[in-house]
Amino acid sequence: MAHTFDDLVEMQRAADEAHGRVRELKDTYGRPTAHPWSPEETETYETAWQHWRNLAGDVQAAVTAHAGQEAKPRFDVEAAVRTKARHPQPEPASA
Repeated sequence: MAHTFDDLVEMQRAADEAHGRVRELKDTYGRPTAHPWSPEETETYETAWQHWRNLAGDVQAAVTAHAGQEAKPRFDVEAAVRTKARHPQPEPASA
């Protein structure tokens, strides 16, 4: 499936949000070696981690495909997607 640049940006934002959830859980639960996690905490963390990894993998595959279709260096496409996803420019005010 072909993705537009804007699709890639939305995919990256979703992956970033999922990664934030993983970091939040890790901060909440602490290190499992210092304080063993309960089975519920472990399952919640593992589910969130897998969701993030799946989204991140989807973004990577879509960026690779898009770069090939546009005949652009993959690194440049990935950098542009991450920049736009993480540092959006404010929309101009309409007159």
